[in-house]
Amino acid sequence: MLYAVVPAAGAGSRMNSATPKQYLNINGTPIVTHTIERLLQLASIAKIVVVLDQQTFEQNSASFTGDPRVETCAGGASRAESVLNGLRHLAGSATPACRVMVHDAARPCVRVAEINRLISETADDPDGGLLAMPVTDTIKRADENRRTAETVDRSSLWRAATPQLFHLTLLLDAMNKALQQGVEITDEATAMQHAGYSPKLVECSADNIKVTTPTDLVLAEHYLSAQLV
Repeated sequence: MLYAVVPAAGAGSRMNSATPKQYLNINGTPIVTHTIERLLQLASIAKIVVVLDQQTFEQNSASFTGDPRVETCAGGASRAESVLNGLRHLAGSATPACRVMVHDAARPCVRVAEINRLISETADDPDGGLLAMPVTDTIKRADENRRTAETVDRSSLWRAATPQLFHLTLLLDAMNKALQQGVEITDEATAMQHAGYSPKLVECSADNIKVTTPTDLVLAEHYLSAQLV
């Protein structure tokens, strides 16, 4: 059984907008709706839990449940806590062997074919995996004065993206332990690594961007118009 968690409780402060970025429109449709619709194209996903900020959950959560596979729950003070709430929401009804993918609400351009490749390539992998992109730019390490201190070998560097896919029970345990120990969790793979796992990197296209700035919004509109998924 495969489930999905979509953390959508953030404020998106770097967008410089009064509206959280996940609710900004692309072609008249909120980013988070584009993202959910992309995931709903996968028949293998039995349930999608969209994790909302407390106010949206209390006032407008019904607007996210037009499809019977979509449910909502309230998030926490951080992305990691919101993901953990989503995992706990699933855990009550999930089967022991189920897997869960966590996908950012602000990544509406992820390709369905690449999600399917992630599902396939991690099917028998207890460590799970994530979509990611090899680093192609020259990478510089700066000193305290923001001057070039080192050129970093990029041959083994990847940019992590989402979805990230793991066994639900393993991810839930890893997230719980990492938060209790004060580990900074920037993505689910970080929690799994802290628990001793080595998630697989599955290459995805560069258009799987996370909408963070106004420029990203323009790029996402272009990619969504150009893609054949």
